[in-house]
Amino acid sequence: MVGGNFLETLPEPDYVREALERVPLRVHQDLVVTHQMLVDPADTVVLLPATTRYEQDGSATETSTERYIYFSPEIPGRRIGEAKSEWQIFMELAERVYPERRNSIHFKSGEEIRAEIAKVVPSYAGIEGLSKAGDAVQWGGPRLYEGGVFSTEDALGHFSSLTPQATVLEPGRFKVSTRRGKQFNSMVWDWKDSLSGASRDDILMSSEDVASLHLEDGDPIVLESEAGSFRGMIKESPILPGNLQVHWPEGMRLVGRQGSDPDSGIPD
Repeated sequence: MVGGNFLETLPEPDYVREALERVPLRVHQDLVVTHQMLVDPADTVVLLPATTRYEQDGSATETSTERYIYFSPEIPGRRIGEAKSEWQIFMELAERVYPERRNSIHFKSGEEIRAEIAKVVPSYAGIEGLSKAGDAVQWGGPRLYEGGVFSTEDALGHFSSLTPQATVLEPGRFKVSTRRGKQFNSMVWDWKDSLSGASRDDILMSSEDVASLHLEDGDPIVLESEAGSFRGMIKESPILPGNLQVHWPEGMRLVGRQGSDPDSGIPD
């Protein structure tokens, strides 16, 4: 398991815990200790401490949603204990599994890896030249489909209008979605979301639903689904009636394995 925390990010955490307890050999690689590492082992648990991108030997890169590949220089003097760069961990594991292929999978530095990426992924050309703080390159150029030319046979974009299926809710039932706010993984940065002002246990509800249920802002309530329950506090929010929002990963207790998307298998 590399990064993340299955007990927080997967549906039905009680089921996940029981499943983890049955795995005879668990290997966890992460930047921090998470409580999934401490689940009672069936036999053996190995912890591989990894460095952050800012402490990686040879520095690192990250790609933004604007298609920018940013260079993250290594902070000097920050080698911590036995922690290794993630690429080193994978590389050394691969070398143990395939010793006869060591020459093909061994890298001396992050620079060598970035040069290899540029060869294997043509759209990432330029990553091999990033070397100092502030360096960045945008894959695909400033604009995709420059001049309105699309990669279709007629070079035009094609659009289809879709009508979502209508959802009829029974009284007392809501559609619930999980929200990220300024948090994009299972490492909680703050108790309050700076975007909405909501706390991690707040349940966002429309003013219309608050009034029709004779509730008030800040009232404690319990949401129940077929998978589990979630205790939180009402927070009036500008969302459509019939909808609720809870924070992720706290609200994952409401998500079940059943009802997954039939095509992708992603939980409800």
